[in-house]
Amino acid sequence: MNVFEFNGNKDLMVRLKCDADLIQSITELARSKRIEAGSFTAIGALKSARLGFYDQKSHEYREIGIDSACELASCTGNISLKDGVPFAHIHVVLADEAGNIKAGHLLKGVVFAAEVHLRQLEGPKLERKYDEVTRLSLWNVK
Repeated sequence: MNVFEFNGNKDLMVRLKCDADLIQSITELARSKRIEAGSFTAIGALKSARLGFYDQKSHEYREIGIDSACELASCTGNISLKDGVPFAHIHVVLADEAGNIKAGHLLKGVVFAAEVHLRQLEGPKLERKYDEVTRLSLWNVK
């Protein structure tokens, strides 16, 4: 287990614009505020989304397409650095009009309405580096 200690520094509450890309918006927010480590949650609705399920045997993401409106029932993520720039890692639970859910790693999300709570963290430099075992870019502290 790797434990990294951080202190909460600043909280931002942001309403995203309709038709914005959720990942790009959070990444740009982190970039513009010079946030290199943080955590966030979001609520709202998406017009469409692409989710990923990481196949641990093939080491590839399998995509799940959602081409209709859905509630952003849960959205959590973190900000760290990847290749020296802020990177938003996001997981979501999405619900359709019947309450059926799909969940996974967010690859793309077109916003209908979304409210984001982003907490900036101060502490060690948290950078993603390639991990041989998982073949993912995981946290590494400098």
